Amino acid sequence: MTNTLMIKPEEVKRLREQTGAGIMDCKRALEESGGDMEKAVLWLREKGLSTAAKKAGRAAREGIVTSYIHHGSRLGVLVELNCETDFVARTEDFQQLARDIAMQIAGMAPLYVSRDDVPAEEVEEQKRLFTIDAERDGRPADRIPMIVEGRLNKWFESPGAVLLDQPYRDTDQTIADLITEKVALLGENIRVARFARMAVGDSAPASADDGEAA
Repeated sequence: MTNTLMIKPEEVKRLREQTGAGIMDCKRALEESGGDMEKAVLWLREKGLSTAAKKAGRAAREGIVTSYIHHGSRLGVLVELNCETDFVARTEDFQQLARDIAMQIAGMAPLYVSRDDVPAEEVEEQKRLFTIDAERDGRPADRIPMIVEGRLNKWFESPGAVLLDQPYRDTDQTIADLITEKVALLGENIRVARFARMAVGDSAPASADDGEAA
């Protein structure tokens, strides 16, 4: 382990700005990672996953409803983000997370919060289509199930599909990863309860609810 005195304050600050994690967590991550910034980010992410898993079953009945109106007022989003306490709901970190998710919904137009929300018949139809494509491409029969599974995972991540699986902006994080980091930072279970996306000219708003995060 790197000596604590060798970790410079500016390195801690840089890691905190990059991940949003607490000062002590950033310092510990750098110590555990020998001062390697990329390894420290991974350490924090793994810590977040562990923390989120422990908190996933806890009730999240507080939170906020936030909105995003795109430039020109032709597209708008409402999203309900839940946490465990009103105290956390009032923090800037939580409210910024809600705004980030609302902007994600505006830009990527997901129909579902999580994979569990996708109707089974829709998943089966996608599998059927991917199987036909793989067979048409002449793929070996024993490899087709793996190919179909990979394409299905890509479909979950695509615009118009599953919010939690979608990549967040131009990063290697998903929305689920983003939420997990905030769970570790804020110490409470967080979930996207529901959202609605409305655009001028749409016949009906795209909406989804009851998605569990982390």
